[in-house]
Amino acid sequence: MRNPSYVLENLRKHACKEDYKYERLYRNLYNSEFYLEAYTNIARSQGSMTAGIDGMTLDGMSLPRIERLIGKLKDHSYQPNPARREYIEKKNDPSKKRPLGIPSSNDKLIQEIVRLILEAIYEPTFSPKSHGFRANHSCHTALAQVKMTFNGVKWVIEGDIKACFDSIDHHVLVDILRKRIKDEYFIALIWKMLKAGYMDQWTYHNTYSGSPQGSGCSPILANIYLNELDRFMAAYKTEFDVQAVEKRKCTYEYRRTICKTYRRGVKAKKLQFSGDYAKRKAVIQEIKALQQNRLNMPAYPVFDQDYRKIQYNRYADDFVIGIIGSKQDAQRVKDDVRDFLHNRLKLTLSEEKTKITHSSELIRYLGYDFTMSRTKDTKRGQDGKLYRCWYGRVKLYVPHDKWFGKLLEYKALKISKEKSGKERWKALHRGYLMNRDDIAILSKYNAEIRGIYNYYWLAENATVLNDFYYIMKVSMYKTFAAKYKSSLKKMAAKYEKNGVFTVEYETKSGSKEREFYHKGFNQKEEILFHDIDTLPEYRSQHRPNSLAGRLKAGKCEMCGAQTKDIRMHHVKRLKDLTGKDDFEVIMMEKRRKSLALCSDCFEKTTHSP
Repeated sequence: MRNPSYVLENLRKHACKEDYKYERLYRNLYNSEFYLEAYTNIARSQGSMTAGIDGMTLDGMSLPRIERLIGKLKDHSYQPNPARREYIEKKNDPSKKRPLGIPSSNDKLIQEIVRLILEAIYEPTFSPKSHGFRANHSCHTALAQVKMTFNGVKWVIEGDIKACFDSIDHHVLVDILRKRIKDEYFIALIWKMLKAGYMDQWTYHNTYSGSPQGSGCSPILANIYLNELDRFMAAYKTEFDVQAVEKRKCTYEYRRTICKTYRRGVKAKKLQFSGDYAKRKAVIQEIKALQQNRLNMPAYPVFDQDYRKIQYNRYADDFVIGIIGSKQDAQRVKDDVRDFLHNRLKLTLSEEKTKITHSSELIRYLGYDFTMSRTKDTKRGQDGKLYRCWYGRVKLYVPHDKWFGKLLEYKALKISKEKSGKERWKALHRGYLMNRDDIAILSKYNAEIRGIYNYYWLAENATVLNDFYYIMKVSMYKTFAAKYKSSLKKMAAKYEKNGVFTVEYETKSGSKEREFYHKGFNQKEEILFHDIDTLPEYRSQHRPNSLAGRLKAGKCEMCGAQTKDIRMHHVKRLKDLTGKDDFEVIMMEKRRKSLALCSDCFEKTTHSP
């Protein structure tokens, strides 16, 4: 069997050759090494132990089970099961629920292999302006790119595609795939995934559009689909951008002021040794007035027909377009993008949410607010002149409603109104945490504080999270006080060490301490752009103690028997183990959520299907 690492590397070598057609991709699904790679990948997630419509999970994974799946693919009798649909509450609106698709575990294996193959083929060709669902890309890289490239834009289009992932046209998607893939068996497999449907309350529903519900290959399929928009915007930029001269021309008034300043500077230099100090002082005062006047006037024409630029950035189905030009230019760009999405991709641009906003206003993107700075603060350059270094620069901000909404979501804050109408905030204890251990409560608060800071540390006003921190800190003290039926003062006396709330806890290696977060909320700018390798992670060989290595070793970890029929026993969480049988005792000792067992030992497990 060919090693998956070599196969994927060979696929990647031809990715950037636009005229290259990939053939015989389907035969990789006969390779059991690919299934072991996929199994290792998906077993990391707790969702791997959530049963699909057939009631099966990764529990009981074995080489014979993989061979049976390969047999179905060889005779083309394989048919994906419908995804089991569940509904979960929306964080921003608990009264509403969003659907969640849960595929069968065998389908997850095949979907993971398809994902690896598609990412090897398409990932190197994706636009650097695309950041969603990609290795080494994130919301932070998208926002950092906006901060680097959107400087000076006048208008911003906030793009929103209506129900994007549910509206992907299957025929358009397959047509896009056929441009690079010349393997009808592989295309037919993707068709089966797209048409698998879903079960809702034991009622089957067909899927006529959209990416597969809950599928591991849905993100890469969505990126392949929306990459057409990226390509359109790249071509659109070459036609839209106008730069008549190499260097942008300043306004007449701005250039005239610079020339007058220069001439007054020459005059002041000549008067330096003339002895006429009064006259030289008057010239210097005139120079300062001219410099101040220059700093208060626009350097470039507001409507410059000889200079026009466009910038673009996308994360999944959210995108922003920055325009240096008139509002009419922005409206034309919006209309052209809407027409492209409708005519080429069969998608609908939401007219309500897609707005054209002036860059001086706040624009919401990926949970941040950004705007173009209008500050006229100056900085002296190396030539000694004053420059408005921050004017027109992108500034990122933490929206008030984001951290405020988190406090309400955690039920750590209560708002009451006085008779005068003034709001009064009060930190609350969180009763649903009181039954946890001290270290678990502290870790919960630390995780929530670090979580919001780790996302918003790019913001100019990251220090505003101190307000969030103060409420959370008081809420934690009150939670401990309520747990021990005590007061805040007594909790401070009991737990504080050197002014920091500290909890001691026991481990196998002895007693340890953990402190409440107290490192502040300064802005960081650590996101850098490099030529990063975005190929999916894979291993050239499996380690002996890896899931695949233990499965192939053929040794039962319970009785020590050698057998070709090893089955992997999985549990969802280690903390759920109680040690009620020998299997759980071994898993607790090894700190593993899985055991490689022979068929006889597997039948004895309490979790076997």
